[in-house]
Amino acid sequence: MSAMPEKTIDAFHRGRFFLVQPKGRGHRAGMDAMLLAAMVEGDGRLKVADLGAGAGAAGLAVAARLPQAEVRLYEISAEMADFARQTLALAENAALSGRVVVHEADVTLKGAARNTAGLTDDAFDHVIMNPPFNWTADRRTPDALKGVAHAMTDGLFEQWIRTAGAILKPGGVLSLIARPQSIGEIIAACGKRFGGIEITPVHARSGEEAFRILVSAVKGSRARLSLRPALVMHASDSHAFLPLVDDLNNGRASYPRNGVTRRANL
Repeated sequence: MSAMPEKTIDAFHRGRFFLVQPKGRGHRAGMDAMLLAAMVEGDGRLKVADLGAGAGAAGLAVAARLPQAEVRLYEISAEMADFARQTLALAENAALSGRVVVHEADVTLKGAARNTAGLTDDAFDHVIMNPPFNWTADRRTPDALKGVAHAMTDGLFEQWIRTAGAILKPGGVLSLIARPQSIGEIIAACGKRFGGIEITPVHARSGEEAFRILVSAVKGSRARLSLRPALVMHASDSHAFLPLVDDLNNGRASYPRNGVTRRANL
């Protein structure tokens, strides 16, 4: 009889929701997922798809901050999808679980197969994604679960962004977080599907190179690309998050498209 995989239960948004995650292996959610979730903004029953959701961190963070949002988590790994289901079953997440559904699905599917897997055409107001962004040859790992979450394959952004374009409603928003090295591939994949691309470089400290980019785009828009001011995480002499970043990380603020950051009344 095989042992049950080890796991942890971790608090996010200062205890507003909890996540069941693998212990000592696989991908463990952190700041990337919280920044991605902060990019979702809207009122009412906003329908959000989280592609490559893992245990559900980004999608749950959206549901925790937006009390009427309906979130679908799409994850190819059966084991990580099961962690997401365990997450939704936690009593601490009871207030959110009724608005979040897990789908075990390959987000690179096309056409009828994609729809059958629950990735329904023209169904969502917002799609978020945190795709694998380590080149396979650069970052080998004996941890198969982590490899699925972290290893990029050729054409990945084209495949994932194609799916986002299919499942978003006209005028819907795509948001993603990636490494700066992928910027050209992301812009090319948006192609004629998306316009109004907004890119925010994320820096650990002022004067250092960006280590992430936040990208958003609108389905069917013909607006031009814009480069937004940098988002800096720490003061030069500190490891603590700057106030805005701390608010984004803990669900007290959103980072909407091309506008003033909105802070929640929590």
